[in-house]
Amino acid sequence: MTLDLLPQGVRARITGVDWSRLVPEEAQRLQALGVDEGATVSVAHRGVFSGKDPIALSIGRMTVALRRAHAQAIQVQWL
Repeated sequence: MTLDLLPQGVRARITGVDWSRLVPEEAQRLQALGVDEGATVSVAHRGVFSGKDPIALSIGRMTVALRRAHAQAIQVQWL
């Protein structure tokens, strides 16, 4: 399942990231924030508009905002 489909509050592990779907600078920024294979994440909040953008991702003690298009490039598995 991709991160954009993960229910809010459910913990999951990142199992893969399709870095080719992201602009290199954005991919590098996400990796620097710890968004990479093996990281444990959960969706803290979703945007209120129809596209549900952005997605607030809890990773460690941080909260990172992602576009839904970025979340669609991240594969996760429920814990």
